[in-house]
Order: sequence, then C-alpha cells, then structure tokens
Amino acid sequence: MTHEQLMARAGELALDGVQRGDGGPFGAVVARDGVIVGEGWNRVLVDNDPTAHAEIIAVRSCCRLLGQFHLSGCVLYTSCEPCPMCLAAIHWARLDAVHYAMTREDAARIGFDDAKFHAAMFQPLMPLHHQPDAAARAAFDAWQALPDKTEY
Repeated sequence: MTHEQLMARAGELALDGVQRGDGGPFGAVVARDGVIVGEGWNRVLVDNDPTAHAEIIAVRSCCRLLGQFHLSGCVLYTSCEPCPMCLAAIHWARLDAVHYAMTREDAARIGFDDAKFHAAMFQPLMPLHHQPDAAARAAFDAWQALPDKTEY
C-alpha cells in the first residue's frame, strides 16, 4: 500500500470509531513494507480507559501479530499528531517513523488540547511527517458535529 492508502485507512478507522461512539476521532495503522500489521482506533469511551488511544491499540495489535515488542522496520500512520503518552509508546516500540494527518493544533480546536502535556514532556526521537488526509479531516468534523459527545 502507498503512504496515501495507509493514511486513508487510519482516517477511516478514526471515522468509524467516532460513528460507533467508541471515542475521539483518532485512528492508526502500523505498516511494514507497505503491509498493515496492526490497526487501532480510539476506544477511551467504550473501554473506560484513558490509555486506549488509537496509536497504542495499533502498536499492541501489531506486537501480538508479529510476536515481538520491538517494531523496528515498521511505520505508524495516524489520523492525528501523537500525544506525549502515545509518542512515548512509539519510542518504546522502536518504530522507524510516524506519519500523521491532523496536527495537535487541529485537535485543540475540537477540544483535545494536549499542549500542556507536550510542553511538559519531550521531543520525538524519530521523524514525524505531517501528511494531511481527507478521511482524518472527516473524522474530526464528525466528532465536532456530535451533539451528545462525551468530552474527555
């Protein structure tokens, strides 16, 4: 799969999760050599778990599938720039790079302001590539439009 297809899949997972009411507009895939080896979407609300972010769920799913906890050779595609918690998990997993569609500023505009966490934590140790995507934008728009969403 191409970078665009992998990013689009992350956006699709984000939108599906919003429409199911699982959590915020976040989806992620882990790929190795262009093949998806892990997927996840935000499940904070449905699992009542503040750590159930898309990136962490995708990394966990990839680790289970590959039977290993170091994911060098793999790349993460996510609908939004990772929060510090997810970035730490990405570092521990030893992913080669991260591509993200929406920025932390985009997330702040719809109620997910991680700025204080970013300021208090660290900077990434691997390349982070901003790669806008229409499906990720649609997930953010769908979340913002929900009249009865649970803010967290």
